[in-house]
Amino acid sequence: MPSDQIQWFPGHMARTRRLISENLGSVDAVIDVRDARIPYSSANPEIDRICAGKPRLVVFNKASLADPALSEVWMDRCRSRGLQCLLTDCTEGRGVRRIPEAVASLCADRLERYAGKGMTGRKLRVMVLGIPNVGKSTLINRLAGSSKARTEDRPGVTRELQWIPAADGLYLLDSPGVLWPRISDRTCAENLAITGAIKDAVLDTDEISLILISRLRRYYPSLLAARYRLTEQEVGGELTDAEVYELIARKRGFILRGGEISYDRTSAMLLDEFRGGTVGRITLDRPAGGRTGEADPEDA
Repeated sequence: MPSDQIQWFPGHMARTRRLISENLGSVDAVIDVRDARIPYSSANPEIDRICAGKPRLVVFNKASLADPALSEVWMDRCRSRGLQCLLTDCTEGRGVRRIPEAVASLCADRLERYAGKGMTGRKLRVMVLGIPNVGKSTLINRLAGSSKARTEDRPGVTRELQWIPAADGLYLLDSPGVLWPRISDRTCAENLAITGAIKDAVLDTDEISLILISRLRRYYPSLLAARYRLTEQEVGGELTDAEVYELIARKRGFILRGGEISYDRTSAMLLDEFRGGTVGRITLDRPAGGRTGEADPEDA
């Protein structure tokens, strides 16, 4: 990563924040989508400020890729802050059908007021927010029952706000993913990079791959060993992360002429396999005290 304080495309992000702020007054509630693998790192701190006073449902998406035991811990910590939250997986459809009921519960007073004005059956207007690549558009398509929101497995696909009618009394506003302008927590920025919330084109993917290996050696050594056919000594011994990286490259046959390893192929493979869940169910944010690596659950 280029520095301890990371700045990402401030002009684009400022425009997105402005669009969100301008349209927030027209919605009844907010769905705050996060990545269950990084429930702390994917919590945009600006959403608290922008959406203050609006009913909010926190959705921890991509739950099938996350460590289930840690997901439950993060859910408990989220509820302890008085936030309503759900675990979902939009690819599999897990938990998505619970969202309309949860939103209706959050908006019970509004629905009662609408009914008092003779507006029974009025759809709740809900803005879907989150950082890039957490699955907002996929979630919307699941709720809408069709592919109305454009989706790809990379950040920055949604460019404009768009209203999409959904079943079960919801009218959804899809929004571009927005990162905060400066990320001062280096570990948070690294986690965003590993999961693909930040475009690979602006990163040193070799460095990010080494960071991923370090995280896996620390938190999930058995999964790392099993996936890449490493021994317990190779994973937990005195080898450096760079030496483990090279060992994996050679075991996979990513060798160039002259015996050098192919860094491009190795890094791409490591990140793709982590992001696709091939390595196993992994959560990078650890619910313990401190803001670096072991995230403060009170801030999640």
